[in-house]
Amino acid sequence: MKKIILATLLVLFFPVVPSIAQELRCNVQVITNQIQGTNRQKFTTLQRAIYEFMNGRNWTNHVFNAHERIEVNILLNLTEEVSTDEYRGTIQIQSRRPVYNSSYKTVLFNYLDNNLHFRYVEHETLEFSASQHHSNLTAILAFYAYIIIGLDYDSFSLYGGTAFFEAAETIVNNAQNSPERGWKSFESNRNRYWLASNLRDSKYAPLREFNYRYHRLGLDRMSERPADAREEITESLLLIQRIYREKPDPFMHLLQVKFDAKSDEIINVFSETNPDQANRVVAILREVDPANTPKYQAIQQ
Repeated sequence: MKKIILATLLVLFFPVVPSIAQELRCNVQVITNQIQGTNRQKFTTLQRAIYEFMNGRNWTNHVFNAHERIEVNILLNLTEEVSTDEYRGTIQIQSRRPVYNSSYKTVLFNYLDNNLHFRYVEHETLEFSASQHHSNLTAILAFYAYIIIGLDYDSFSLYGGTAFFEAAETIVNNAQNSPERGWKSFESNRNRYWLASNLRDSKYAPLREFNYRYHRLGLDRMSERPADAREEITESLLLIQRIYREKPDPFMHLLQVKFDAKSDEIINVFSETNPDQANRVVAILREVDPANTPKYQAIQQ
């Protein structure tokens, strides 16, 4: 099913430039406030290079019209210039998709990666190879491109994003000998390794089913049948509860990623529900996302 991806942007980081209509409509911002006394132009060049890398590639074999492209915002916050061509910092990625028959955009992915470390020589072409780890910067960018596309496809068809999660996992595997952090299981319980691992693990299939039922059978029906849509979303939350209770591994990274994107929206969805449904939803959310319990109490008010 073709998806209608509208061109509403959170923040306009770049002037619009002509480009080939590929899968992503990605806006890029590079912040360097903590780096002093250096050539500022190279960061503008870097920003442009990332913009063109993300928007100018064919990430899939599918044809996307301009209005179907997936809306993405990427923020690189460079905090350290290790050498003249080596940098450290963080990267924040957010992707959204429209809700059927409305102007509302729902966040599919909202992720902060604290392990940004790469080399970049001004004006160099950003190259990526699917078969080897050539550049840490392009490996990170390609990894998140595939994660974004996979989550988008999963929200329109059950397990529709599998091929893209496999591509992301291949990038992780290729990077196992890389000296940069973020690719290995033992480095952290919240990194690219665990994100890809959870998405490919069959034990986490209910979370991917949640992604489909919540968006396609829930939000996309909200304008026409709001009561049925809320009931579907309520039932989909039971899939998250199942994962939480089974605890398939010590690092349930994907579960937290899901709540980072959805906790506020879930509150808004159930702001106009009946007391019985409100109590049921809050009971589930308190169990599976206890850190946000005070926020979820708003559903019952």
